[in-house]
Amino acid sequence: MAVDRDRLRVDIKENAQFGAVESDSGCGRSVLTGSDADQRARKRFITRLEDAGLEPRVDPVGNIAGRWIPDGVSADTAPIALGSHLDSVPRGGIFDGPLGVYAALEAVRAIQESAETPSRPLEVVSFTEEEGSRFGVGTLGSLVAVGEISVEEALSMTNDDGDTFEECLERIGFAGSSEIDPATWDAWLEVHIEQDTELESAEIPIGVVDSISGITNCTAAVAGESNHAGATSMVDRRDALSAASEFVVDVERIAKEVTNDHPTAVATVGRQDVEPNVRNIVPGRVRMEMDVRSVNGDAIDTIVERSADRFERLEHERPVETDFERNRDMPPIELSDRCVDAIELTAERLDVESTTMHSGAVHDTGNVAAKTDAAMLFVPSRDGISHSPHEWTDWDDCAISARILAATALELT
Repeated sequence: MAVDRDRLRVDIKENAQFGAVESDSGCGRSVLTGSDADQRARKRFITRLEDAGLEPRVDPVGNIAGRWIPDGVSADTAPIALGSHLDSVPRGGIFDGPLGVYAALEAVRAIQESAETPSRPLEVVSFTEEEGSRFGVGTLGSLVAVGEISVEEALSMTNDDGDTFEECLERIGFAGSSEIDPATWDAWLEVHIEQDTELESAEIPIGVVDSISGITNCTAAVAGESNHAGATSMVDRRDALSAASEFVVDVERIAKEVTNDHPTAVATVGRQDVEPNVRNIVPGRVRMEMDVRSVNGDAIDTIVERSADRFERLEHERPVETDFERNRDMPPIELSDRCVDAIELTAERLDVESTTMHSGAVHDTGNVAAKTDAAMLFVPSRDGISHSPHEWTDWDDCAISARILAATALELT
């Protein structure tokens, strides 16, 4: 069974034309949900599904699925589903998402053109608004599909222009009425670029993802006193930003200490809102947002608890007041042993080197895994760059991922 490398390359490159952005080097795109570029990408995907003999359908939030039912297989048999997403961040790359969608389609085409006959239907899926760039909720389409967010709640969400999700989908003609329910799938597999350098550094073409990091978000606020930068002496200042900066460094130190026992643990203070944010005024208030991740829940708790304790102690060391809140918890996700074992067995049979790894980023797979057996395949990212026109994965690695995906799908049937 052979995949067509050039056919896969053409699919990805033609998809890259939708929302293409100018760049001195590389190839970028902006495909935001409900945009003209999104409409064109979806229409082309529907056409490619139909060209391969898959029957497409669209659900109320714009998730798209195309199903192929092999001869002799009952339409009622639970399918193996494969896919990812077609949307992007602003000025994103051409592989993040589309590789997973079109590798899935290429895997099905390769099986169709082989002597193999699956014992289950195969489904190719593109989830809506995975990046969360337009409506502020990442993996929105799959969250609705698995029932974590209701259709009504999703459709009522608004973007920065005041348009609802429902209005945007209706405008591009992708507010469907079909059902796409991961609970009805026998298994789910997603190909994705690694977004790091582990595979590239090791010169290994396939990463077998067996877990996805949990995520905890916290907010930390410091209240001091705004005052004139020239007339307020250093000893009389209640500088909220200085205290906040000390906290940022503390979080980095605490996370590094925890990684001695839990290497996947990371912590980031990624946002600061400074008031009044004026050059010649001592900052009076800072609000920060903190992101903590690990495949080990205890490691997350340790970082959060130590950070909260250190933050509170700032009140005794500086003339400021602090407030710390833990406001989002998504536990670590263990992916299916059945699917992970199938990928590893397939790679071994095809003499493709692979390694087991975790995903520090959340993908649609993290939601789907709550409803059916699921796993992911990572492929190398040049220099670890993603969400950028400089994002790149070699075409040979793309083809290898599609080949492994096809053979794994057959193994699971």
